[in-house]
Amino acid sequence: MASKSSTLQNFTLLFLICIPFSSSIDFNYPAVFNFGDSNSDTGGLVAGVGDTLLPPNGQTYFKKPSGRFCDGRLIIDFLMDAMDLPYLNPYLDSIDAPSFKKGCDFAVAASTILPATANAVSPFSFGIQVAQFIRFKNRVLDLQPKGRKSDKYIPTVEVFQKGLYTFDIGQNDVAGAFYSKTYDQVIASIPTILAEFEAGIETLYDEGARNFWIHNTGPLGCLAQNIAKFGADPSKLDELGCVITHIQASKLFNLQLYALCKKLQGQYSDANVTHVDIFSIKSNLIANYSKYGFEQPIMACCGNGGPPLNYDSRITCGQTKVLNGTSVTVKACNDSTEYVNWDGIHYTEAANHFVASQILTGKYSDPPFADQMPFLLKLKF
Repeated sequence: MASKSSTLQNFTLLFLICIPFSSSIDFNYPAVFNFGDSNSDTGGLVAGVGDTLLPPNGQTYFKKPSGRFCDGRLIIDFLMDAMDLPYLNPYLDSIDAPSFKKGCDFAVAASTILPATANAVSPFSFGIQVAQFIRFKNRVLDLQPKGRKSDKYIPTVEVFQKGLYTFDIGQNDVAGAFYSKTYDQVIASIPTILAEFEAGIETLYDEGARNFWIHNTGPLGCLAQNIAKFGADPSKLDELGCVITHIQASKLFNLQLYALCKKLQGQYSDANVTHVDIFSIKSNLIANYSKYGFEQPIMACCGNGGPPLNYDSRITCGQTKVLNGTSVTVKACNDSTEYVNWDGIHYTEAANHFVASQILTGKYSDPPFADQMPFLLKLKF
């Protein structure tokens, strides 16, 4: 009998084969520079603040914690696979980063677009990440004329204009605001959040960036963390069991982000600005999870407390703590490919693989695209 993992892999392959293809988009980028939060952090928080990720994080692919808040690979990892580029090394990791020749990951878990507050988990807000990129670029420009010793470790000067700049950030600005603000206050803060994001994009454009790939935020009300905190009253949940206020805030944030992307498309005629509708992809997955081979759309695989959420804010995946007089160790479920959610906040590798495969159909992008089959078949479990 085939394993659940191989069954899901075969399903994904069949799904991709059935996708209609039209025009092609050039994904021949020499490098990728990524900015964001835990959705695309390949080790920044662990390196930057000395945070610790314990097993079973990383168990599915890396076989050990990799700095990713996941059992395996993230969406950005699958996109790098599809472009035949190596996984991005974190900018903040000075030990386990042998090369930045094909790009660099400035994303750090828990980061926000707005400047970090004094008690923030991550001080590396979007503006800081952009500043780190500028320093990175200036160091490369400084090292390039000094001989070939560093050539295999750093990108060429041309890469900064020809590379792809990817963004997945804003989730923590919106979801985190609910802990101290009313719904109306959260909505009122969105223009300020996006003004800060626009300023960062403009700075990168001035530094030579011309290829922008911008993800909107997912259905934040469907994360077990937010349901546990804000969904005790059933009347506050929608038909999928997601927190209504968080879903509405996600939608309003995304509408304004889309409008900003359209503005940037018109403003920067010599640039390529692509908006990717992650919200629709993830919402479809949660609403139709069984159709795509999953069994649990919301409950965490690695958590504490059991159904329906298996999430406990007092203890994280892999930790051991004494709760109510009893020592508790948070372990993973038997098969993470059955779960959309890994730890109550982040997605499993299987879910990330699904999202990446949907992104690469091109139908969730503006402007839309479709690519040839060989490109999509590079997405592998």
